[in-house]
Amino acid sequence: MTAVYGDGDASFQAAGGQAGIQRLVDRFYDYMDSLPEAAAIRAMHPKDLALTRDKLYCFLCGWLGGEKLFAPKYGPIIIPRAHEHLDIGESERDAWLLCMEKALAEQPYAEDFKAYLMRELFVPAERCRILSQRRIQAEQAEQ
Repeated sequence: MTAVYGDGDASFQAAGGQAGIQRLVDRFYDYMDSLPEAAAIRAMHPKDLALTRDKLYCFLCGWLGGEKLFAPKYGPIIIPRAHEHLDIGESERDAWLLCMEKALAEQPYAEDFKAYLMRELFVPAERCRILSQRRIQAEQAEQ
């Protein structure tokens, strides 16, 4: 019987475990640093991305079914709330997804796993956009 992505550690294994996830995260932030389309989202991050890279790596390890590394190191996280303070619209969401799509394209993952990841990553990216837009609307209503 073949494991289904999202069940147990099937996604973690499909991503190549911790080493594969680290390669993905590194390429993702390399694209964020270099793509003109990502300039606005890059500006939302600190100049030194070491901590940011580690946080995404730790999050993805657990999110994909591997060891839960994020909470013991950084505390609990709800992705949309962690990004609520940022101004995220469709273009910012899409730039983040573009960086991930390009990073995924370089990985030796199965094509169906790459497609699965992009579908799954759209969900928190869109939730971040929605929560950010609600905050912006609330701030505008107060004025």
